[in-house]
Amino acid sequence: MSTADRHRPDVLVVGGGIGGLSAALALARKGLGVRLYERSAEFGEVGAGLQIAPNCTRILAGHGVLDEVVPLGMLPENMVMKDAVDGDELTRLDLRDVERRYGFPYMVLHRGDLHGVFLRACERTGVELVTGARGVSYANVEGGARVTFADGRSDEAKVVIAADGLHSVARSLLVHDETVDSAYVAYRAALPYDRVRGNGVHEKDVVVYVGPRCHFVQYPLRGGRMFNQVAVFESPSAPAGEEDRGTPDELDRAFEGMCGQIQRGLPLMWRDRRWRMVDRDPVTHWVSGRIALLGDAAHPPLQYMAQGAVMAIEDGWVLAEHVGAQRARRSHGSSGVDWGSALGAYEAVRPEHCRRVVLTAREWGRLWHHDGTERLRRNALLRARDTYDYAFTDWIYGPTALSPEQEPDLYPTIPLDSVRV
Repeated sequence: MSTADRHRPDVLVVGGGIGGLSAALALARKGLGVRLYERSAEFGEVGAGLQIAPNCTRILAGHGVLDEVVPLGMLPENMVMKDAVDGDELTRLDLRDVERRYGFPYMVLHRGDLHGVFLRACERTGVELVTGARGVSYANVEGGARVTFADGRSDEAKVVIAADGLHSVARSLLVHDETVDSAYVAYRAALPYDRVRGNGVHEKDVVVYVGPRCHFVQYPLRGGRMFNQVAVFESPSAPAGEEDRGTPDELDRAFEGMCGQIQRGLPLMWRDRRWRMVDRDPVTHWVSGRIALLGDAAHPPLQYMAQGAVMAIEDGWVLAEHVGAQRARRSHGSSGVDWGSALGAYEAVRPEHCRRVVLTAREWGRLWHHDGTERLRRNALLRARDTYDYAFTDWIYGPTALSPEQEPDLYPTIPLDSVRV
């Protein structure tokens, strides 16, 4: 079916993950007609736990869905970082004080629960949802853009938002690049809380154990009824390019000698699936005519900042805010949008912010995984930090910038070799 066969919406969104759904919701809330295409036969989200910081919950509140999200997740009391070798605490964030500082909570919840909230909100807001449609090509056309699908269908709108993920087809319009393999592999597990009750886990905290070429994350989900674990390690077979890297045997060897809490949690990991930890080098251009990248299509990060889904949600909100501001300024109540201006404003602010997050995530990963003297220096640096020092979070947890002028200064850098052990 082509666009001639059906009503033409203002916006097409390609990709029904968290980024695509949240962008569709944000734009529909501004009064635009939105049609969203998902490649799978049904909507759903793969994965386990997800962390969303105040820069995201602020947007959820603006969308009117935060009250629906909160009962589905947990509001942890602290984020605690420990040394994976000896289990000693290194530093923490008091997340109750984080909420007081930034005005919105830090949450953890299941990815599927957040995805479901956005899906239901899109249905309520009138977003047209189409499944079983895999986008295979994008093109600019007179007055808009076109998407062609694997089954031969095509559709057109004034703007196309490509939220088609890490292996985005639309990204090739702007850059021909490859994913960057970090050589790290992640195992995950989301379990009934009863299975960890006797393991001495933190019931109300996010805990991150950082160790030599590995780390281990634990936190509760779904009001404490479930428990999330993530085990990440450098695969020794990655440098050789082996496809079967990160096997369960490698997982166990990577955490040999780590503290007792990790040893108790490790046997509970899902062992039938694993995820390679990859990102892409940042790019400064996300817009080609009337086609715009969003979410992982534009800026897939490594997970160390816990900002991947958050950045995607911010992307849609920023674009929608510029659309809304334009419509408010239009004379005679016109509902038209100057898409060149709106997409230009979007591209003026989001790539730089996301560049900072992607590169900081890489640096944070290196910091987490030090060994030897560098590990001791890192530990000394983190122990010296005051719990209520927000110099390293103000740039990321504060209000999402709508213009380059609103983007805050980056965090201060402290050379690790300046730390005396």
